Amino acid sequence: METFIKTEKQKKLLHKINELKPRFKEREPQLDALGSFPYEDFQDLKKIDYHRLTLPKEYGGQGLGLYEYILAQEAISEGSGSTGLSIGWHNGIILQYVENRHWDEEAADWLLKEIGKGALINTAASENNAGSPLRGALPTTTVKAAGDELIVHGEKTYTSVSPVLDYFLVTATNENDEVDLIIIPRHAPGVSIKETWDMLAMRGTASHNLVLDNVKVPVSNILQRNSLKKPENKGWLLHIPSCYIGIATAARSHALEFATSYVPTSLGKPIAEAPNIKQLIGEMELELATARHLLYGTIERYEQAKDRSHFDEALSVTKVAVTNAAIQVVDKAMRIVGSRALSESNPMHRYYLNVRAGLYNPPMEDMEKTKLAQQAIQKFLSK
Repeated sequence: METFIKTEKQKKLLHKINELKPRFKEREPQLDALGSFPYEDFQDLKKIDYHRLTLPKEYGGQGLGLYEYILAQEAISEGSGSTGLSIGWHNGIILQYVENRHWDEEAADWLLKEIGKGALINTAASENNAGSPLRGALPTTTVKAAGDELIVHGEKTYTSVSPVLDYFLVTATNENDEVDLIIIPRHAPGVSIKETWDMLAMRGTASHNLVLDNVKVPVSNILQRNSLKKPENKGWLLHIPSCYIGIATAARSHALEFATSYVPTSLGKPIAEAPNIKQLIGEMELELATARHLLYGTIERYEQAKDRSHFDEALSVTKVAVTNAAIQVVDKAMRIVGSRALSESNPMHRYYLNVRAGLYNPPMEDMEKTKLAQQAIQKFLSK
């Protein structure tokens, strides 16, 4: 990863995170429990002002960009995947706004000031039995105007970071069948969290259900009208593959530690000297290096581009390829460690489960493959 650090500012940022990583790793086994959340990790990250990493400087933030954000996300996720993915949503949503300025000006100004004071945010868009918003599903959560107030009613799933969020950015269908993005304060009457998150992977994200029982908020809490008109610049979504390559790096390091220290009687030397193990180690290194060159190369091209609106394919391909590479790295690390990797006391089982969660984060692999196939067929037939 050091190869991709380009500036002194980036070096200092990673130094701060690297000092926290041992604590994250030590606490990570606690996140295997149902209902867990990395509270202490978030406290440590707040102490280094990480929750304001991408917030513009005029609001009290660090004002850093995509490259620094992705470097940091990979490093955090090497310490704890759940912590990395969780805090990544907050900083990523802010960066999305910085790039697109797609929120209502007054609502954005108010919300960003709240973030400057320490507030945490995330979007709540998914719903049970409603299909994925990425596949065009309209929310069953509704918003109705009542004088100078809005009444929001419904239930959201996959609400990551739910135990500590101060504001939920909720998608809701209005009376004109358009989708608005509404700021819902955590302590508004009618807001509750239903602890439903029982996934085997990424348990520490605490992605519970958000219940909105006729919640009333001011009309000024509309953050974005007709939010299905997606922002053009989506570079922030690369925090997803950066998380999973961080988990893969943790698995690789654990496998190397085991391979260089385990000396079976039958071999008389560390298994790292065995040709088949060396082959697996070499394959891990190649996968990681290739994935990082793709990830950070895409970011560099994205940041240098005058028009970023045509980067959807590059961003999607990068997410799919890097996430699949991360899964392959963890699989190889599991083979090196052997049956011990399945022990509950061994972190490898956690890496194995957590890295697979990347398959279900956007953009979805099947959608991207279908899109690429359609493009290839159309180009071939048009010749």
